[in-house]
Order: sequence, then structure tokens, then C-alpha cells
Amino acid sequence: MDISFTLNDRPMKMDVDPSMLLVDLIRETLSMTGTHVGCDTSQCGACVVHLDGESVKSCTLLAVSVDGASVNTVEGLSKDPSALHPMQHAFRENHGLQCGFCTPGMLMSSIDLVSHNPDPSEAEVREWLEGNICRCTGYQNIVKSVIAGAAAMRDAS
Repeated sequence: MDISFTLNDRPMKMDVDPSMLLVDLIRETLSMTGTHVGCDTSQCGACVVHLDGESVKSCTLLAVSVDGASVNTVEGLSKDPSALHPMQHAFRENHGLQCGFCTPGMLMSSIDLVSHNPDPSEAEVREWLEGNICRCTGYQNIVKSVIAGAAAMRDAS
């Protein structure tokens, strides 16, 4: 099927198999490997991207469903390749990552949270990230990173 969509602010037009998952389109066809595949069952959140501004798990979403939509991946967070998005910077400064596998999904989910709630509490961050699994950090520094990232995003706007 022919689909047209915007990926990280770039127009895309391509032919995809109707059964192709969005995560496979992003990783395999477009070679954007920041979006990770962890479970293939929508449980871990490593595959989270933004679809029309909302976080979605790309491992259970068909690529054809993004026809006419806007998709943003972790690679598109910063418009300047030499600079980090404020949330990325907060994760780095607050040790919100360890092995890094869950980090892209955590970043995308966290930015979506802040778009809905610019000043989330610790409890709100923990609740929002329930669909993102980290096996390394124990979450405390992730929560601290999201709160710091939210403050940085407020300051930047």
C-alpha cells in the first residue's frame, strides 16, 4: 500500500506491506534504530513514538495506519543535531538511564506527559510511565529526570 506521512518533520511517501508494523518500518526500512523493540506485545514501552503528538507503542501499530499522520521518533527530538532536547539533557544530568535500552521510550512518554501536564508530581510521573519498563535503574532517577526535564521544558518555552 502507498502511504504518505511526516517523519520527524520530513515528508515521506512509500509502499509498505499492509501487515508491516510501524516499528519495523522505522527500524528496518528507514534505518532509524533509536526506537527499540523489547517485547513485541505492547508491554515494555521501548518502542514508544509520537503519532500526531501523542505517545503510542509502535510495536503493535500497523504502518498503514500512519497514512496522513505525523510521526516523531527519538531521533527527531532536537532540531539541532549538536544539541539535546531538554528532556534528553535532564536524563543525562540526573542519571536517568543505565543500559539505555528503555531510554527512547521513556523520553517519548515523558515528553508526552509534559505536553499534557507541564508540572507533574512524582506520583503523576510514576503513573504516566507505568507502561514503560526499565530493568536497570529502579526508576528513582528516571522520575527525577522527568521532573527536571519538565522544568527545563517550561523554562525553554
